[in-house]
Amino acid sequence: MKNVVVIGGGIVGLSTAYYLHKEGCAVTVIDKGDITTGASFVNAGYITPSHIIPLASPGMIAKGIKMMFNSASPFYMKPRLDLDFIKWSWYFHRSSTAIKVEKAISVIKEINLLSRELFTDIKKSGDLGDFQLERKGLLMLYKTDETYLHEKKIAERVQDEGLDVAELNKIELQQLEPNVRIEAEGAIHYQCDAHTTPNEIMPKLLSYLNKNGVHIKTHEEVIDLKTTGNTINEVITNKNNYKPDEVVLAAGSWSGELAKLLHLKLPLQGGKGYSINVARETGITIPAILMESKMAVTPMNGFTRFAGTMEFSGNNNVIRKERVLAIANGASSFYPDVKINATEIKNVKTGLRPVSPDGLPYIGRSTTIKNLLIGTGHAMMGWSLGPATGKLISELLTDNKTSMNVFSFDPNRNFQ
Repeated sequence: MKNVVVIGGGIVGLSTAYYLHKEGCAVTVIDKGDITTGASFVNAGYITPSHIIPLASPGMIAKGIKMMFNSASPFYMKPRLDLDFIKWSWYFHRSSTAIKVEKAISVIKEINLLSRELFTDIKKSGDLGDFQLERKGLLMLYKTDETYLHEKKIAERVQDEGLDVAELNKIELQQLEPNVRIEAEGAIHYQCDAHTTPNEIMPKLLSYLNKNGVHIKTHEEVIDLKTTGNTINEVITNKNNYKPDEVVLAAGSWSGELAKLLHLKLPLQGGKGYSINVARETGITIPAILMESKMAVTPMNGFTRFAGTMEFSGNNNVIRKERVLAIANGASSFYPDVKINATEIKNVKTGLRPVSPDGLPYIGRSTTIKNLLIGTGHAMMGWSLGPATGKLISELLTDNKTSMNVFSFDPNRNFQ
């Protein structure tokens, strides 16, 4: 029986623990928080095979520079003299080419489909009890012809990949969502997508692991990783010391800093997102992305979530009021009868999504530390890809055949 320490208690860390437990490993999960907050709890809950275009795509850096001095913009990069951020920005720029995006499309689709299947399998297993997992698709709502034509090109590429897509005009859109007034000219409907309630699944997953012998260590921060040669022989926290056979680094946006303890280069930046929950009837029944507002809307169990923005301003939980108000205003511009009130705005939550320079996750073994596996860097697809990442890491760790080729996710890849 392998003794494994998983660093990080987000959806990736807990999914990894879930599948390693199924493989008979003795697992300990270490998290510096209490596993009730962060990106795994405040995301849009999407499972998105349709999202085949990585964040690092042509024109994104130009958009970031253009929006750099507007802290209310949907894509905000705070100017700062930070060597890691400068290097990451350069790697991001180098990755944002049409050729690299084209290479990424098929693997992003494949891992998303794998994860959608695994979410379904977990629900069918009954391990977590019942939870929301609905296949209503995702509406890309648009107001202008320019936005429509841009998304239509992506939709055609999604169809080329064999995924289900439909176009809806204004009347058809309103017929699909009859209980809420929508100010949009139409929608692209990615019928291949699904959605969940993260706040429901995370506690159930945590409870399952606790009941089945996985050791969950909260409020413990990893402060050192001791090595002998090319092997980690001790994980040291502010409370305990652990001597594992294998270590999985799944600490989200903090993974890059922990990698430095091992003298590893793992370019990552935390992309901050915000979410507002509205726990009253909105009439919204189908998840949607409000394209001009660049935000997401999800009907979850007990509330509707309005989420959005990608903010690169360092690993902090500072809430920028202007960005929160942009989400509230964006919601009412598409759903004029849905007004997010001051109390709901005040209760906004934030989380940091780990973003790699090329928009692809890091999933795989380190080539320099033989008992280290890495699972992070999922950007906006962390929730969608959590189970797939956990499954793939468990397969790599136990020397089983992987469910898909993981070469594109190699954490040792070079961005020079």
